[in-house]
Amino acid sequence: MGIERRMSRAMFLPAETVQLRQVCFTPGKVYQPGRYIAGELPDVAFEMGLVDKLPPVRGKSAEIREQPDEE
Repeated sequence: MGIERRMSRAMFLPAETVQLRQVCFTPGKVYQPGRYIAGELPDVAFEMGLVDKLPPVRGKSAEIREQPDEE
């Protein structure tokens, strides 16, 4: 018997960007694979293990900070 990977919405922040790995069908909408904000996806996507965390950002984009206004 295989190991079942159970996940829940509680593992993600509501504003966190996540990766939907497969198509997710709900009665009202079809979610295509891609990047979504965790709060936009239905609970069933998390319960079925279709959602993954994105790897941390590396490189120069991780170093971007707000620059003080020069006057």
